[in-house]
Amino acid sequence: MTEIKKIITGVDEVVFPQHGDDRGELVAIEGMKDVDFDIKRIYYVFATGSNAIRGKHAHKDIKQVLLCVRGSCDILVDNGRDRKTVKLNQPNKGLYIHGFIWRELMNFTEDCLLHSRITQSCKTKMDIVACPNWT
Repeated sequence: MTEIKKIITGVDEVVFPQHGDDRGELVAIEGMKDVDFDIKRIYYVFATGSNAIRGKHAHKDIKQVLLCVRGSCDILVDNGRDRKTVKLNQPNKGLYIHGFIWRELMNFTEDCLLHSRITQSCKTKMDIVACPNWT
């Protein structure tokens, strides 16, 4: 069963079940079962310089799960009242980010492979909040 712990309002830490034996480890994530949305888009971020900052936006309606399946990186999340930086460095532990949460992705290790599953594709720039109005 997926474990969920609140980080700030609108952001949860999620720990997905890990299954393994002498052949290796496996984490399976199913939409509408392990997360409460139908997964519409998956993308990966890799080969990112350690000084790069990605993200720097919020989405209006998109729900997103970020997992660092290799290496590590930091995710800054801000809901307009609270701000927290979380280190992702375990392949079965991630962040579940709801709508209108500012995020910045930074401090990537050389081997970092960041994986994202989201509810929908951003079809227009109207889906993205380009700068937070609370900073």
